[in-house]
Amino acid sequence: MYCNYTRRKWLSNAAAAVSGAYLAGSKLGRAATAPATPVSVARCKTYEPSELLPTMQKMFDQLGGLGRLVKGKTVAIKINLTGAPTYRIGHLPLEDTHYTHPHVIAAAVHLMGAAGASRIRILESPWSTADPVEEYILRANWEPRDILGAARNVEFENTNYLGTGKKYSRMVVPYGGYMFPAFDLNHSYEDCDVFVSIAKMKEHATAGVTLSMKNCFGLTPCTVYGTGAGADEPSLIPKGGRTLIHAGNRGPSKSAPQEKDPSSPREDTYRVPRTVVDLISARPIHLAIIDGIKTMTGGEGPWIREDLQPAAPGLLVAGTNPVNIDAVSMALMGFDPMADRGTPPFERCDSTLRLAEDVGVGTRDLSRIEVAGVSISEAKFDFAGIRKRRRALPVPAIGIRG
Repeated sequence: MYCNYTRRKWLSNAAAAVSGAYLAGSKLGRAATAPATPVSVARCKTYEPSELLPTMQKMFDQLGGLGRLVKGKTVAIKINLTGAPTYRIGHLPLEDTHYTHPHVIAAAVHLMGAAGASRIRILESPWSTADPVEEYILRANWEPRDILGAARNVEFENTNYLGTGKKYSRMVVPYGGYMFPAFDLNHSYEDCDVFVSIAKMKEHATAGVTLSMKNCFGLTPCTVYGTGAGADEPSLIPKGGRTLIHAGNRGPSKSAPQEKDPSSPREDTYRVPRTVVDLISARPIHLAIIDGIKTMTGGEGPWIREDLQPAAPGLLVAGTNPVNIDAVSMALMGFDPMADRGTPPFERCDSTLRLAEDVGVGTRDLSRIEVAGVSISEAKFDFAGIRKRRRALPVPAIGIRG
């Protein structure tokens, strides 16, 4: 079809096209179009299988069913075992405060197996060790067979070093990265069809909150990104934590992609949130589960400060987009997911949610997120109110860098 355009019309259309392309590529444009998917919220007061299994099954059904996600697939599940098994709040079991509860892991494994998953791999980078994950969780008084026997073809892998792989997998950040353009990770994060993050609902001294996205900070192997990493090549075994990512006092092993801008701030409250977004973009999360049945307030582990408190929100949250589920979880904790640096819980740090939204991973705008199950107003557990009654600033960590 022939159109009799004037020069003015052509210039007007060209200007509009350029403006639209700029907006689509800008942070504003990406945030406005960032994905919004349903998030399921449920009350669950105990870890008893009789309550946990049907609750989680209903949640997954509200998200469209597990079968469409896992049937015939290899599923990798990143759990959270932050800190050594000797760190506890009083005499409480670690899973009642800061570890992902083994019953939540086992329930997820069982339901995924029932939905047709062909292989399920439980992944974690235990603190400063190359020991099998099974050995590590035995020290936490867990029984590995409870998880291994929850479905067929279940196995663990310690991803804090090369593990059973022959080489590290290079996983590229699609937008070029805030901090790193790519990461060298254990093969398990590439050798899977579906990637799941099972996290604890907690605050975090460095990142404000730790939910499905911050849980993935532990993807980085300490043989490459740790205190004892080799200068030129990865060390054979992990030693220490990820201080180099927190502080930027040195780079990862030279065999791995290096930090994009060595002149960027060396503050952990700047570096950690950006590295987390780079990681969950290089290794996208397909399903996230937040364990908020029992947890703690005041930080991510017993090493943070003296006035930590155990808490029992009695909640489970699940979703297929990590930004969406973390936004809902923040609201359930009494925080505003639209908050940024200088506003609770991000008094000292940048918001991982905003940074992820800015590169188009997902929206943190609750008005765009459908909440299935229990409403946020009904389920809210006031972490924010508890925070106001604690001392204003956290005591610095005493050595655990997860």
